[in-house]
Amino acid sequence: MSTRKFCLAILSSGDATGYEIRKTAQEGHFSHFIEASYGSIYPSLAKMEQDGLVTWREEISPGKPSRKIYSITPAGRDAFVQELSETPVEDLFRSPFLLLALYSRWVGGEFISKEIDRRIEHLELKIGGMTHELEICEDPASAWTLEYGITTLSASLNYMKMNRSKLERIASERVSHAQAAE
Repeated sequence: MSTRKFCLAILSSGDATGYEIRKTAQEGHFSHFIEASYGSIYPSLAKMEQDGLVTWREEISPGKPSRKIYSITPAGRDAFVQELSETPVEDLFRSPFLLLALYSRWVGGEFISKEIDRRIEHLELKIGGMTHELEICEDPASAWTLEYGITTLSASLNYMKMNRSKLERIASERVSHAQAAE
């Protein structure tokens, strides 16, 4: 998902500051769709303003810095619907853990065991957080996406638990740095 589409999605639900958009990317239910930084959000908002897709107003509070509050325009809503109507690209899946698993023989079994424990804990926390979100969710489409996420993460967690010994065995066949370079 492009940063532009992400920002339009957030703004289609209500006005927001750049900070609030970023926070939603990190902590909200949109965190499952995109990793967006301030370095990509603000340029995207500026470009969308030039294109007439968003507007902003300044909010001044005594003793605080002023804030830009962004709003989607009717043209922005149309652009968002148009982008949603395009066939989605393939889902992106990147896993630093899988790179570690691929080269597990370089780091050894003890290290891999600790990383598997960390990964299991991470997955359990993610599933728990999403399950909590699902319990308080009132939107059927949001509930469906949360259920999908919980199901895929649960499959990953189950695989990790069922096959950890296999990866630990592979990692215990540690190769030397000289062998790895060959």
